[in-house]
Amino acid sequence: MRLVEHFKHGLTSPICLTWELTYACNLACVHCLSSSGRRDPRELDTAECRAVIDELQRMQVFYVNIGGGEPTVRPDFFELVDYAVDHNVGVKFSTNGVRITPSRAQRLAASDYVDVQISLDGATAKVNDAVRGPGSYATATRAMENLVEAGFGEFKISVVMTRHNIAQLDDFAEMADYYGAQLRITRLRPSGRGADTWDELHPLPEQQLKLYEWLVARGEKVLTGDSFFHLNALGDAPLPGLNLCGAGRVVCLIDPVGDVYACPFAIHEQFLAGNVREAGFATVWRESELFAQLREPHSGGTCSTCPAYDSCQGGCMAAKFFTGLPLDGPDPECVKGHGGTALRSADRSEAPRPSVDHSRTGPLRAQPVALGMPVLRTGRPDRICDESPLTGTGLR
Repeated sequence: MRLVEHFKHGLTSPICLTWELTYACNLACVHCLSSSGRRDPRELDTAECRAVIDELQRMQVFYVNIGGGEPTVRPDFFELVDYAVDHNVGVKFSTNGVRITPSRAQRLAASDYVDVQISLDGATAKVNDAVRGPGSYATATRAMENLVEAGFGEFKISVVMTRHNIAQLDDFAEMADYYGAQLRITRLRPSGRGADTWDELHPLPEQQLKLYEWLVARGEKVLTGDSFFHLNALGDAPLPGLNLCGAGRVVCLIDPVGDVYACPFAIHEQFLAGNVREAGFATVWRESELFAQLREPHSGGTCSTCPAYDSCQGGCMAAKFFTGLPLDGPDPECVKGHGGTALRSADRSEAPRPSVDHSRTGPLRAQPVALGMPVLRTGRPDRICDESPLTGTGLR
């Protein structure tokens, strides 16, 4: 049996576990997969997070991808990182860089088993800040400079590909070389606030082809998070990685309040498998009825008759779901054009909405973009929880 066939039936522990520690965030990225901004008062406390880490150690989970929100704004963030590493659970965390000061960069450089991903969605401030907010490019590059000065080593530059930054692929690669970093690019999904901005931001068909050709020619050292397997139908040169939707099989998400979802990009009650407070993570992963269903054999639906099905496996579950397409139908960005046809005939007004929204309603709340540029409200926040999560920390 090929390894990928074994993965289809699930593993006793996930090999790609994402854990969002908080919904609090100082930014309001227009494509945020979890609609982050405000802290949820129900989020797991330090003791509960430690208990999850203990369980991951018993399950022999090799590492956890920590995100948010902006995970570093949690006061106990670095304590939890140290606790995980001390218990043989590696940490890869994504950050916009706001708290990667010179001293914290030195602390990270001295840690074993920790990887840092700096989120950046443009090789220039103009392109990046249109999506991530004014000043975010400067914050990210300052964090990278601090990591370099501290001797951290090969951190990651993590980029969500949009129609506005695909032309900057070579620039991103040069930036990674300049900082001694590794480039990581991922696919834009219509999840969270991305559900409102996907139509304006997702790459056009000709850009999808350019991305595929660039990855074939220059992507040997580029990480993709296995998120572009839908592009494999474009040619005979398959992209490296797992050619499979791993939701509930090898992939899942723990959110800040302990809810476990089948996929980080499918935060919706239909893909909610359980809660770590109620059952413990191992029980949810191994006994969830939802995960059992996802691990059953699937026919491929309408895509099974397509000659390219073995190459793309029908594409991304979350991308279909949040654009209102059936899960056994084509990916909305199907490179054979079937997704575009399906979208034109679908009632997009009936597409499911993400189940959670922690976006602030104050001046940092990003609204759906027009031509790739966010529109920001003005005025004072109407609730204390709409204030910046960095209030009182001395950082802005």
